[in-house]
Amino acid sequence: MPRVVKSTNNARRGLSYADFSTLTKKRPEKSLTVKLKKHAGRDNRGHIAIRHRGGGAKRMYRMVDFKFMPFEGKATVTAIEYDPNRSAFIALIELPDKKKAYILAPDELKVGDTVTSGAAKAQTIGSRLKLADIAVGTAIHNIELQPGRGGQIVRSAGSSATVTAKEGKYAYIRLASSEVRRVLLECMASIGRVSNSTHNLIRVAKAGRKRHMGHRPTVRGKAMNPNSHPHGGGEAVNPIGLKYPKTPWGKHALGVKTRRNKRTDKFIVSRRKKK
Repeated sequence: MPRVVKSTNNARRGLSYADFSTLTKKRPEKSLTVKLKKHAGRDNRGHIAIRHRGGGAKRMYRMVDFKFMPFEGKATVTAIEYDPNRSAFIALIELPDKKKAYILAPDELKVGDTVTSGAAKAQTIGSRLKLADIAVGTAIHNIELQPGRGGQIVRSAGSSATVTAKEGKYAYIRLASSEVRRVLLECMASIGRVSNSTHNLIRVAKAGRKRHMGHRPTVRGKAMNPNSHPHGGGEAVNPIGLKYPKTPWGKHALGVKTRRNKRTDKFIVSRRKKK
C-alpha cells in the first residue's frame, strides 16, 4: 500500500507516496542514462501541442530495453530501481557477457533472480519469450505488436494482459481494458505483471507536487471569457448553455470516439466494455 504521510498541515492531509520498500538502489546506472531535454509541451515549430506543461524537477532518462532480444544463458537481476519517467519500477540486469541493461520490473522480481530471453523450458517471472512459446492463461506485459519492434503495450504500473487462445499464426490477448486483440505468435512478451501495482492509489494532495511533475495550472472553461472558450461568459456558476461540452476549439469534448487507426481494426476481436 502507498505510504501515507503525517498531516502536519492542510496541504499534506491525505498525501501519500508509492511503496519504495522493494527498491534496492537509489542512483541510476550512469552508462544507461542520458540527458532529458524539456519541451514544455511545444512541438517542433515552438507551438503549444500539449497544454498545461512546463517546469518540473530535472530528470535523467533511463534507457530501458523494451526489445530484450534473445540471448544465450541467463541474466542476473542486480537492482530494482525507481524511474521518474514512468509509473513502473525498472530492473538492472547483468547479461552473460557482463553488459548491463534496464528492463521493466515485474511484480515479485527480486535481486539475485535470473531472467532469460528466447526459448526456455521454465517460464520465470521477467523472462521474455515468443507468444508461440507462452502457455494459454499466462499473465504477460511489454507486448510487441510487430516482431522485432519492441514492447509497445501493457507497460504501465500494475498492468498485465492474458493469453486466452492461439489460432493459426495469431495469439488472442485479453488486455486490462477487456479488449481482445490478435497478435502474431512471432511477437515477444514478458512474463508477469508490471511492478508498482498500487500506483493508482497514490494521492498527490497538493498543487506544488503537480508542479514538480511538470504540470502547470488548468483553468475551467466556464471561468473564461466567451472569446477564450465556448463555455465562457456569465458568472462561472451558470450551465455551459450548449447541447454538449466542447473543447476550446469547438469540438466535442465527451462521448466521442477518438480512435482513428482503421488500419489495425482487423486485429481487434472485441472492443473494451464500458464499466
